[in-house]
Amino acid sequence: MAKRIFIWAAHPKAGSLCEGVADAYQAGVEARGVDVRRINLSAMSFSMDFDGYGENALPLEPDLLAWQGALAWADHVLIVHPYWWGAMPTKAKAVLDRALTSGFGFKYHSKGMGWDKLLKGRSADVIITSDTPPLIDSLIYRKPARRVMKNQVLEFCGIETKKIVQFGSVKLASQKKIKNWIGRARQMGAKAAA
Repeated sequence: MAKRIFIWAAHPKAGSLCEGVADAYQAGVEARGVDVRRINLSAMSFSMDFDGYGENALPLEPDLLAWQGALAWADHVLIVHPYWWGAMPTKAKAVLDRALTSGFGFKYHSKGMGWDKLLKGRSADVIITSDTPPLIDSLIYRKPARRVMKNQVLEFCGIETKKIVQFGSVKLASQKKIKNWIGRARQMGAKAAA
């Protein structure tokens, strides 16, 4: 049973559908009495300058340290983000670039290609909103955002992916369809907390 859940609404605009989906997931979690921490990307402030890793890397600002702290604290995480040009928004990716660093999320071995997965023991759900219909994204583009999040972000750091869903097309969705997505997110939150 997940006892500590971190929800990251990774949309740069306050009041977005992603934040609404995160609200629903959080309501499902809280209905089960589970502890939640929540960070909205829209409220985060940090430099997006990134020249690479190493001794000259910028020190992490308070919001990035809080993000690391919430991820380290959690047993389970929800990441909900929009799908822009085949990936998450630049500001969301900057959080991963700056805060999901060697020594926190992973640690390369001094020799060879191996690494230690420092966030083992955690699980995650991912919800992606997109204008691209999920079937077209699967058949034509081969699910780039879903594949990257699962294989090259979460599992790279040792986080077991439980569920990745893509809600779309947002652009063409009726209010009824959006309401169904919100209900599904709430069910996912309740299941994560069960």
